[in-house]
Amino acid sequence: MARDLPDFDPAGAPETPGALLREWLEAALAAGVADPTAVVLSTVAPDGLPDARVLVLRGVAEDGSEWAFASSAASPKGRHLAAESGAALTAYWPAQGRQIRVRGPVVAAPEDRSRADFLGRSPTARIAALIGRQSEPMASPQEWTAEEENVRRTHGDDPRQVPTDHTVYLIRATGVEFWQGSADRRHRRLRYTRADNGWERTALWP
Repeated sequence: MARDLPDFDPAGAPETPGALLREWLEAALAAGVADPTAVVLSTVAPDGLPDARVLVLRGVAEDGSEWAFASSAASPKGRHLAAESGAALTAYWPAQGRQIRVRGPVVAAPEDRSRADFLGRSPTARIAALIGRQSEPMASPQEWTAEEENVRRTHGDDPRQVPTDHTVYLIRATGVEFWQGSADRRHRRLRYTRADNGWERTALWP
C-alpha cells in the first residue's frame, strides 16, 4: 500500500458502527470511489463450505445494528440462509485502503419492506427478477431472451407484480470491524461488538 491513504484514529471513532459507516461512505463518495455500496455476502452452503458473491447494500440502521440486502429466497444464497442463518458482509475500497466487515444472524424483513424494495427498482431489474432461475444451468443466451420476451408479454415493460420470493434480508450485526490500511504497515483496526447497552469498541493489533 505504497500510496497516500486516509488517516484513521480509532480513539476518535464515534460510538456506533452506523455513524462511522456514514463518515466513511461520505468520504468514499467525495473521493469518487466506484460502487461503494457493493459488498461481498458470505454464506454457508449445505456441504458446510463457505460461498460468497457481490451484491448491493440496500440500507443500514442508524446505529449499524442491521445491514440490509435483497435477493430471491429461491436463490442459492436464499436457500443457504434458510438452512444456516449466519452470514458475513465485506466491503473493500482499494483506492482508500479501507475494509468493513460485518457478522451476525440473518432474518427476513417484513413483507412490506421487501415489496417496497422491489417496486423501487428499475423496470429492467424487475423484469430480471420476474425471470428468476438464478444460478440454474442455461443452455444458451437465447433461453434468457425467450424468458424475457415472455415476461414482457405477461407483465409489460414496467412490471408492478412483486415476486413472492423477493426478500429483503437483515444481518443483525453482532460485530462490525473497520480496517484502515497504512503504507507503514501499522494498519488501524477497530471492532464494534454488540452489547446489552449499545456497542463496545476495541482497537485491534494489525
